[in-house]
Amino acid sequence: MSSAIMASSATHPGPPPAAAAAAPTVAAPPAPAAPGILIGDRLYSEVSLTIDHSLIPEERLSPTPSMQDGLDLQCETDLRILGCELIQAAGILLRLPQVAMATGQVLFHRFFYSKSFVKHSFEIVAMACINLASKIEEAPRRIRDVINVFHHLRQLRAKSDQLHLPKPG
Repeated sequence: MSSAIMASSATHPGPPPAAAAAAPTVAAPPAPAAPGILIGDRLYSEVSLTIDHSLIPEERLSPTPSMQDGLDLQCETDLRILGCELIQAAGILLRLPQVAMATGQVLFHRFFYSKSFVKHSFEIVAMACINLASKIEEAPRRIRDVINVFHHLRQLRAKSDQLHLPKPG
């Protein structure tokens, strides 16, 4: 055997190049896919969103500033839901990507974990959150467009409320 083939055999286990060409190649079966995504040295297999994994310290979650100002939990929850629905509807009308709407909703919740619904208009905060989220997610919209969309949504809600009022008499 020549010294080149011997050197190759020493660094690369297996048959020498001449023998490798003659040997039939057998493909190894593909390895089963890992359940999840490997990021760095950790395997992430699922996303679990619970209050235990919250980024806000538990002492700030209860009582909230709104509760300290006398707002009950059900009313605060309803305002949070309404604010998020408003952000979602505005985002759709502004043709924002879903990630921008979700970012706006997170900003909305985080704001009201440090400030009170009693002292701040949820509509103005929702408007600010969608405006900021559009910039964060690099899908900016003009402030005039944001204002017009929120004005339109307010008019739609006012018409909807008028339809549900009981008839006098």
